Amino acid sequence: MSTVPVEQQAVEPDAVESLDVPWITLVWNDPVNLMSYVTWVFRTHFGYPKEQAEKLMMDVHLKGRAVVAHGPKEQMEADTEALQGYGLWATFQKDE
Repeated sequence: MSTVPVEQQAVEPDAVESLDVPWITLVWNDPVNLMSYVTWVFRTHFGYPKEQAEKLMMDVHLKGRAVVAHGPKEQMEADTEALQGYGLWATFQKDE
């Protein structure tokens, strides 16, 4: 039996929902990086197979952006920073 009073055990529903919302990392199209380089970054950083990396690169090229990763906020921040280190235009946000 718990010794914590009932009113302290309750968690606000909004707080639970905000913790559960996954985050995404986006890569945006830019006029600088070659398509082959973007594919190489996706394969190198994420370990994606060639076909998946090429598909994501084409989404970036044709649609203007692609979701390249999803997960906890801290991991998406780290991925975004790493991708920016490669010279890509990358951001992260809540997945809605």
